[in-house]
Amino acid sequence: MLKSEEIKKKVVPNAAEVVEIIEETKDTKTYKIFIKGKVSDEFRPGRFLMVYLKGSGEIPISLSDLAQDKDNGVLAILTVRGVGVVSQYMLSKVREGDKIGVRGPFGNGWPIENARGKDILIAGGGIGFAPLRPILNYIRKNRKDFGKVYLVYGARSPWDMLYKYELESYKELPNSEIHFTIDRPAEGWKGEVGLVPDILGRIKLSTDAWSFICGPEIMMKIASKRLYEFGMDPKRIFVSLERRMRCGIGICGTCQFGHYYVCKDGPVFSYKDVYRYMEVEGI
Repeated sequence: MLKSEEIKKKVVPNAAEVVEIIEETKDTKTYKIFIKGKVSDEFRPGRFLMVYLKGSGEIPISLSDLAQDKDNGVLAILTVRGVGVVSQYMLSKVREGDKIGVRGPFGNGWPIENARGKDILIAGGGIGFAPLRPILNYIRKNRKDFGKVYLVYGARSPWDMLYKYELESYKELPNSEIHFTIDRPAEGWKGEVGLVPDILGRIKLSTDAWSFICGPEIMMKIASKRLYEFGMDPKRIFVSLERRMRCGIGICGTCQFGHYYVCKDGPVFSYKDVYRYMEVEGI
């Protein structure tokens, strides 16, 4: 049970300055924000911030890169797609130099430390690639600690791909197999065509590999089930779930998923823990 002072610290936003904005696609931007008094150890891959915009509201946004320690604070990176009122307001109104409110980081994060010595599969669809990007960059910094890396990243079209300025550099990762795919053929596209679960069917994975998946829920459901049917341990298949959130600390119940609270118990879950709930529409 959280004490009142602990709750206060978690529900009152801190001021953060937007120091850089990168336009990724026509409806997606990456924001680099400076948060005073924080340290990068708190910003583990897979965790999220509650971002507050005065006059609009508050939304959860996953960290989209490794945080960087700076003098008296931390630089955090967030990638935002305009899919709702608050996110669209952020894309259209927030500028470099503006102040925004942030709470967190919250959530458990990807258990990448537990996967040392193993092959790694990273499978992302659409904006779901953003929370997976920190895993890739963590492995880059600690390459000798992991086995072969498989990356499957799918988008609707070449123009919807995130981080175009660094995608080719992923192919330089030693002992890796990289797949970029789009939903349907497009003029000039030289990569693969097909949905992420279909691409997974073409990869020869070790059954003791660790898998990290994020994207549309139907994609995660099909991909996870397919990997399980391939013989992978469901305790080593992880998904990051998205639900409407308010408090971020498991009190309000808005993000309840079965007997879990996504903000507190997740957003990262093993397939073993949530596969029953993923089979039920509307939860």
